Amino acid sequence: MSIQEKVPVAAEAPTRRKGYVWVNGEMKPADQAVVSVFDHGLLYGDGVFDTMFATHGYIFKFQEHLERFRRSLRATRMSLPIPESDLEQVILDTVAANGLREAYIKVVATRGESPEPLLDPRNTVPTLIVFVRPYLSLAGAGKRETGLSTKITATQRVGHAALDPRVKNLNYLNLVMAKFEAINANADEALLLDEDGFVCEAPGYNLFAVRNGVVITPDRGVLEGITRETVIEICGELGIPCTIGSIAPFDLFVAEEAFLSSTAAGLIPVTKVDGALIADGRPGPVWKRIDAAYDEMQRSGRHGTPIPA
Repeated sequence: MSIQEKVPVAAEAPTRRKGYVWVNGEMKPADQAVVSVFDHGLLYGDGVFDTMFATHGYIFKFQEHLERFRRSLRATRMSLPIPESDLEQVILDTVAANGLREAYIKVVATRGESPEPLLDPRNTVPTLIVFVRPYLSLAGAGKRETGLSTKITATQRVGHAALDPRVKNLNYLNLVMAKFEAINANADEALLLDEDGFVCEAPGYNLFAVRNGVVITPDRGVLEGITRETVIEICGELGIPCTIGSIAPFDLFVAEEAFLSSTAAGLIPVTKVDGALIADGRPGPVWKRIDAAYDEMQRSGRHGTPIPA
């Protein structure tokens, strides 16, 4: 049976969006926010983005997210339609306009429109979008308690030589195709390998494994995740050994624990890989310690930028 036969080809029309979206200098009601069909972001995936979240009235690690977004802009020679110095205020204004204390925040920049809908990146007018939604999670309900089942996919992560994964870009088609593989295998999430056969990421997540009491996260072929950085920080504070290195499929099959990290999901345990249980098939004690410390970090307002009233 083909992928297309197993996955619905259409969904019900979305309900009317509430809230406000900032698009190229204007704060628009969400259902009136539009960009051109000739935008390079749509035609070629020619754009970058960053995703942040707010909780307890604070945007977590706001400056770190802004700096990563700026790195993506520089790496792709992309500009903004506003001075970069105004970006922080635009995001804060958009969050405030939506009146949310628990929020999913996304900023998207594309190369924009060109005189003709061609691949030439010159003479384009850039696009900038900021939207805010009630907090969204990549993981399904209850997965923190049960853990995720995962599938190592034949679809590989785009290699460093083709497009550096440290650029948080709009080219996510290979991740979507990997998710189709996971869906067809009745798994919750996909795990992608790099060109050398090492496990690097899940779509939208960084990966961690625990072996012999040491927390390991991949050293290459991955996005420099802000939540990943925070896990490493927490391990240092808790005295949990942590290293950045290679993770082969073997390391997951024999791991004591594994978990994923993401801005849009937090820390989610992985309890099954390719149908095999990881250890006893339950979320482990190392993940629980790190997750509790991560939750407390958010509640305390540490690393938090207050949402304007």
